[in-house]
Amino acid sequence: MTERSASRLAEAQSPAPPSTDASRLYAPDSLEALREIVAAAVSSEEPLAIEGTGSKSGLGRPVNTAATLSTANLNGVTLYEPDELVLSARAGTPIAEIEALIDENGQRLEFEPIDYGPLHGAKRGLGTLGGVLACNLSGPRRVKQGAARDHVLGITAVSGRAEVFKSGGRVVKNVTGYDLSKGMAGSYGTLAVLSDVTIKVLPKSETETTLLLRGLTDEEAAGAMAAAMGSPAEVSGAAHLPMLVASRVTQGALGDEPATAIRLEGFGPSVAARDAYLSAALQKVAPLERLEGKASQAFWRDVKDVVPFADGTDKPVWRISLAPTAGHQLVMGLRRHAAIDAFYDWQGGLVWLRMESGDAEADLIRAGIAQLGGGHATLVRASDSVRAATEVFQPQPAPLAGLAKRLKSEFDPAGILNPGRMG
Repeated sequence: MTERSASRLAEAQSPAPPSTDASRLYAPDSLEALREIVAAAVSSEEPLAIEGTGSKSGLGRPVNTAATLSTANLNGVTLYEPDELVLSARAGTPIAEIEALIDENGQRLEFEPIDYGPLHGAKRGLGTLGGVLACNLSGPRRVKQGAARDHVLGITAVSGRAEVFKSGGRVVKNVTGYDLSKGMAGSYGTLAVLSDVTIKVLPKSETETTLLLRGLTDEEAAGAMAAAMGSPAEVSGAAHLPMLVASRVTQGALGDEPATAIRLEGFGPSVAARDAYLSAALQKVAPLERLEGKASQAFWRDVKDVVPFADGTDKPVWRISLAPTAGHQLVMGLRRHAAIDAFYDWQGGLVWLRMESGDAEADLIRAGIAQLGGGHATLVRASDSVRAATEVFQPQPAPLAGLAKRLKSEFDPAGILNPGRMG
């Protein structure tokens, strides 16, 4: 490490304690400082744990490094043009800050990013824009509006080669390097360190209503959600909370009875018409209730942030994606072999699964997925020892694994960025 680089590293250190076991914390406040820190790490072959505020450090396998590079000081909105539906911000900007700003202008993030804070024993609102993109987080509205990567217009980042690169731009039609922006989504900080991100924002709904069907079994709920999603009602959310799980959202206001939720959003007259259409059919299936406005928003926020399993423990929690009609079948099959708790989002295609023992049961879960035609299972919470001993992410087919390896070698040949995080 050069004397200049060492000086820069010392200046960049933040007084805030790191969220990992790393003994040194580097927190650059500019793109050039970020590049120099990565360059010094490459030169000295010093691996770096990459994080924003550390709110998602429990995702992936544990990263065992002596130093952490935090983007927390790379914060602030640098461009916001409400009329153009575009916002640029530095990677360490809290998502909560961005959502508050655009809410004042009647807009929102359509991909509805998950806040993993509650699940990992932290408070809400700590997640950053860079972390959301790096983990490609999205919530219940994904069934209609897509994931985080579908709303990214451009990025600026520093690769593991200590090279600054830019991709995309500030408008959708500027497609130069657009796929590279999306390629950072889901890379968990293993390819590059984001410094700036430009995203699309959209007008928020004038009206929001959630229809609640009560008392359905998991199988019956899957049928009801499929019928609602397949209707012309333009459903923006479909979730099912089995018995007892329902009592863990909205501070217990729903009681213990199973709740199957169908969300409708848009202009008032449009929502009213679609509500009438769906209600006429759904009330024949089960007793029907409604959540309006803020009550509906609170419900979906708890579903999005996995609040039913935010119990202050490190019981393993899995995020499983598979065919919507197969979700309840997987849960039923797994219950024959293990004590589990579960609820469903994305019309049943996203299963949140908590293992009631301390075992991750990865082989059991992935065998069940394979029998139902395939899918993906990601361990999103567990103790460090369980995460270290478990294939946290779904194993990739050989051709895809080979492509991922080549990407890593191109972007981070020295392997200094989040080593081991993805396996």
